[in-house]
This record gives sequence, C-alpha cells and structure tokens, in this order.
Amino acid sequence: MLGRLVSAQLRKGRRPEICLGNLAALLNAADGVIANLECAITTHHQEWQRTPKVFHFGADPRAMEVLNAGNVRAVSLANNHILDFEIAGLNDTLEYLDQAGIAHAGAGRSEAEAFAPARFNLGDVNIALFAVTDNEAPFAAGSASAGTAYVDLARADGALRPSAAEIGQARTAGADLTILSCHLGPNMVLEPSAAIRNYRRAAVDVGIDIVHGHSAHVVQGVERVGHSLLLHDTGDFLDDYAVEPEMRNDLSFVFVIETACAQLRRLTLVPVSLGCGEVHHANARESDYLCARTQQLSAKFGTDLFRTAEGLELLLSE
Repeated sequence: MLGRLVSAQLRKGRRPEICLGNLAALLNAADGVIANLECAITTHHQEWQRTPKVFHFGADPRAMEVLNAGNVRAVSLANNHILDFEIAGLNDTLEYLDQAGIAHAGAGRSEAEAFAPARFNLGDVNIALFAVTDNEAPFAAGSASAGTAYVDLARADGALRPSAAEIGQARTAGADLTILSCHLGPNMVLEPSAAIRNYRRAAVDVGIDIVHGHSAHVVQGVERVGHSLLLHDTGDFLDDYAVEPEMRNDLSFVFVIETACAQLRRLTLVPVSLGCGEVHHANARESDYLCARTQQLSAKFGTDLFRTAEGLELLLSE
C-alpha cells in the first residue's frame, strides 16, 4: 500500500530504494515480483462517494518508481481500495501500469476485463495471473462498467471464477503456470474460513497452480495440494499501517518460488520486518517468532515447513 504516509514520503523526496530497505537485492535477483497493489496510483483527488468508506488509499505517481525498483512485474488490483478515488483513479492506475509494462489483473473497465488473466513471462515461464476479491461489493465491475473482479462466496449457485474453461483457455494460449491472486475475507485473522479454504481448493481442482492470498494483513499457513501451492495469506509488505501487537502485522515474508521446466520446485519464506513506509530483513528474534507461528499454522493443513538459515523452506519436487 503506497498511499497515505508512504506517498507523502515520496513526494518529499524519499528515494524509492529507501522504501525497500535491504531487500532490493533479493527482489531483483528474482525473474520478477508479483504483488497485491492495495491503492490507486493517481492524481485524481475525488474520494469514493457512492457508499460510506472510512479509508481512502491513493498514491502519488512517484509510487511507480517503488514498483520498478522492487522488480514488480505484475500486480493484483482485486481489492477494497483500488477504486478509493473513483473510476478516474482506477483508470489512472491502469494507465501508469501499462506505461511501465507491469501486468495487472482483477480490475478493469468492464467485468470481462476485470476477470481476464494477465499474461506475462518471468524468465522462461509463461504465466496467467487471475485475481478476484470478495471485499467491497459496490466496487464490482459490470458488463459495461469499470470495477473489480468480485466474487460472492456465500452464493450457493455461484459458478466458480475463474472457471475450468477460463483456466483451460489460458493453458491453451500457452500458460505454463496459473496463479490466482485473491483478496478474500476479513482483516487480522490467522486462519482462512472454511468457505475461503474450500473456494481456493476448488480453484486448485480446476487447474490453478499457485494461490496467492491477501486481505488478512497477517501471514496465514501454507498448504500443499497435489502439485499446487496455497499461500493462504501473504501478509503485508510495504505500507504505513498501525501495528496490532498481538497479531504482529509488522512481520511478513518474501515468498520465493523456484521452478524447473515450468514445475514448482521450491518455496522459500524470507522473514521481513515492516516500518512506516519501509521494509527490511527481520532480525533473529523476529524471524524465530514468525517462523514458529507459520510452521504451526501450516501444520494444521498437513504442510511441514523446514527451518533454514534463510527462514522457512518447502521442497515441492526433486
């Protein structure tokens, strides 16, 4: 989330690499970074008016420099803040991302555009990124209106999105890996609800390789289902949020996924510590706490994460 105080720091001249602390090398060593962008990047100042809303997150266009410095190659826009500055703010964001060559999914100028996967390459791997949210129903895109890829998990008759057909089309078009980035459920919970977990497992059943969860603002457990990987919630990374002492939303990971021949090979979780508008490698005490908690949460899903010098590791294939 690059708005509010982060944006103010950038406007005052803070260099984007300062925001990334000592993590720039790790991020740039990867073929690319995928993230949830939970703000509009816009010069538009009119806040969302159609329904009551407490927080409005908008970032100065200088925020694009942070994404570029962090090697961000694709973002999910399916969340409850991308329309905080109305459709004009969303349109600005889409234009800035397109100009920078950063792929995006989960919001668009129509429902079809919002649900369409972003297509891009990382190294020699062709990726299809889908993105959805069940937050902020008034933001939902319509057949001819801009908004988010909104899903209602409570509707018993609701067809799964992305569907098996949509995932199959992406495969036919050349996708080696399919990713579902999803902003589901409430803040500050350490475990996904049964409905959210069932939705994610259903997505895996119809062809999703990696589930990238976010919305809780704290790291939840990792689950392995067959050859697929569910990161139930990846927590925060760069923001100005208040810290909940019991939840420790100021601690998270960089989730590093290695592939070989377009197959998932290894997941490494590198602990990080968040300050206001910046992020750094976690210290030893912070790492021990976060790794132990994440191991416990993952064990509930039958997933054993192994402690390493870097953080945590899960071997996905030999």
